[in-house]
This record gives sequence, C-alpha cells and structure tokens, in this order.
Amino acid sequence: MRCKGFLFDLDGTLVNSLVVVERAWSNWALAHDLDPQVVLDFIHGKQAITSLRHFLPQADEASLRQEFLALEKVEAEDTDGITAMPGALALLNRLDALGAPWAIVTSGSVPVAHARHGKAGLPRPKIFITAEQVSRGKPEPDPYLLGAEHLQLPAESCLVVEDAGAGLRSGLAAGCRVLAVHAPADLPELAQVDWVLPGLTELEIEAEADGWFRLHHA
Repeated sequence: MRCKGFLFDLDGTLVNSLVVVERAWSNWALAHDLDPQVVLDFIHGKQAITSLRHFLPQADEASLRQEFLALEKVEAEDTDGITAMPGALALLNRLDALGAPWAIVTSGSVPVAHARHGKAGLPRPKIFITAEQVSRGKPEPDPYLLGAEHLQLPAESCLVVEDAGAGLRSGLAAGCRVLAVHAPADLPELAQVDWVLPGLTELEIEAEADGWFRLHHA
C-alpha cells in the first residue's frame, strides 16, 4: 500500500490509555446509576460530549457542559498507567527521519490528548487535531478531512491508522486509505478497511519518488 501522509488516532493506536479511560468512565457511570459496561461499550473512539449526550438525553447544554468539564479534568489529571503502544515511538521516529507528513487526529480535547501524549513520551506532531477543532466528531469524516487539509494533501492520498470502529468509519467516510491496528477481531468495519495489522510493530515504511511512501508488512 502507498500513501503521501499519515493520520494517526491517539488513544488505543499510539497510546495505551485503556486503563485510564475505563477508570474515568466507569466511575462516571456509577455516579449516574448507569451500567459501566454499557457505557464502556459505547464511548471508544468518540468525543466525550457525544457520549454524554447519548447517556444524558434529557440534560440541557449547560448541564452537559458542566459534566464534560468535570470529566475532562479527571481524564487530564489521571495519567497513571499510560504508555506508548508497542512500536509507536519507533514508527513516528521513522516517519520523521523520512520526512513523511504525519498528524494526530484524536477525539480527545486538548487537555486530555496533550496529557496522554506527553505521558507516553512520543514525538510531537506539527499537526494535532483535537475535539475542539471540529463540530462533528468521529464517526463523521470531519476530523480526518481536517487532518488531511492541514497536511496539505488530498484525503485519498492519506492513510488513517485507527483502532476503534468510530474512527475507522470516520477515515473511510473521509475517503482515506485506512489501516486498522489493535482492533477487536469482531469489528464489522474490518471488512471495509484497506489493511488490518495486529500492531504497529508489524509495519515498515520506505520512501519512494514524488513524495510517496510504501508500506510493508514486517
């Protein structure tokens, strides 16, 4: 597979934050008399405000905003257990060495995304798309379309690297090539993506002429 630019999801793709995400949302669910597992089954890959609107359908926007800010504070301050996903650091360093354009496109807000990215010790991208920059989050195409726009590349020449169903759908809807990594084997979206790999350690990248990069399965 070939591409000219790379658009990476953050949580579950570059950063292993599962323990933190599940801790924060499980506590939130219990505080609202909701089944934590039902909440956890819904939230992955989506903006927090999307999940809050789903589980608190009667709440007004002011109340939702208060819920969001409280949850954001918890998620931004709790980084205990966060690590880089295997192969993430080596892959991003490889892209930088090749001069390959890449961006992070996350459903997280600035405080949460930057806290997790920093804790994982990953290189900082020139382009870091967060929830604040789009009115419609994943699974809508807007986040990845904006990422491609900031890389100054057509979406169809970019590769989205994702782990969650909502993110995979977002990349597909944007018209990007899509690589699924660390994804549950039963995700229906896996039948639609261009490539499925167990993890980032399986991916090798070589530069070609005219700004293209070729991907190989290690």
